[in-house]
Amino acid sequence: MNIFDAIELAKSKGLDLIQVTEKVEPPVCKIADYGKYLYQQQKKERKTNKLGGGELKEIRLTFNISPHDVETKINQAKNFLSKGNKVKISMMLRGREKALGDFATNKIKMFLDNLNSLIQIKTERELKREPRGFTIIVSKK
Repeated sequence: MNIFDAIELAKSKGLDLIQVTEKVEPPVCKIADYGKYLYQQQKKERKTNKLGGGELKEIRLTFNISPHDVETKINQAKNFLSKGNKVKISMMLRGREKALGDFATNKIKMFLDNLNSLIQIKTERELKREPRGFTIIVSKK
């Protein structure tokens, strides 16, 4: 349809001519209320932002953490994940603890196994060795 005819048709109905996409030739347009169209677009955008997964929460483990404290941290991580947040689990190592990296990775893996038994998780970023310890980012499946 000719663009001038389309504009006239839209004006006669009291609506606006909205260009949906410009990537194709000829461009795709529709006749609708522009305010309503903007509202629908914002609504879609808010919905996709909600599904994105929220914030990044951090849980810090220590090298000599007690079993009860591990359970507390697991429950905290479970709450964060159930709300749709991603969780960064970090273990800071100090002094001679840095030489015992295998022990630290085993403790983190045990933490993740216990957490996975409560809620299904997937790793966003693998276990990474950093100058001061280890970090891993997980989210809910």
